[in-house]
Amino acid sequence: MNRTTSDTTTTATATIADTTPAVPAPFPVAPKHTLFEDVMGLVTGTLLASFGLFLLKTAGAVTGGTAGLALLLSYLVPLPFGAVFFLVNVPFFALALWKKGLDFTVRTALAVGLVGVFSSLHPAVVDLQRLDPVYAVILGNLMAGVGLLILFRHKASLGGFNILALILQERLGWRAGYVQMALDVTVVTVALTVVTPLGVLLSAAGAVVLNLVLALNHRPGRYQGL
Repeated sequence: MNRTTSDTTTTATATIADTTPAVPAPFPVAPKHTLFEDVMGLVTGTLLASFGLFLLKTAGAVTGGTAGLALLLSYLVPLPFGAVFFLVNVPFFALALWKKGLDFTVRTALAVGLVGVFSSLHPAVVDLQRLDPVYAVILGNLMAGVGLLILFRHKASLGGFNILALILQERLGWRAGYVQMALDVTVVTVALTVVTPLGVLLSAAGAVVLNLVLALNHRPGRYQGL
């Protein structure tokens, strides 16, 4: 009797063990980026993003975020895009310092400054004799999106709406790309006062392309780099 009871208990225990779902192993701790990797990330991200914005400005289009605001203002005021872009972002540096800390703020300020420098460099070394506006808007926003993605993964941004979108993603779990897409729609709508309706339509499509790059590739917990 005791042996039968023991066998029954063992069988029941084995059955429970077989049906108990395995606990997934925790993600391994990712190594931090080195200083060299962070520097290369900032340079690469800002170079790609600035060239994307250069294509948009050459095509007479706009995009969302503070970059879009800077592009709009650059059509109206006699200042280079890089200077306008930095000035537009100054108020957001305080938000970044308050919510994201000094390290993120310094990296973002450096990124914004590099975009300004590269934006002045591109017209001097690139001569675009003919540029199809549709191609320019698609490629420009793709490059800007990839550039932003690289910056995000090195604890930086291009200021403005990027900072707000990242804060909402970290605090509320909202996708940074979708948050920025909603904000960008507002900026592109305002562009009707400066850009032709066709240009605004192309700009809106381009803003969707840019933010899809972020929404599909920058999710909480997906990227383990620090």
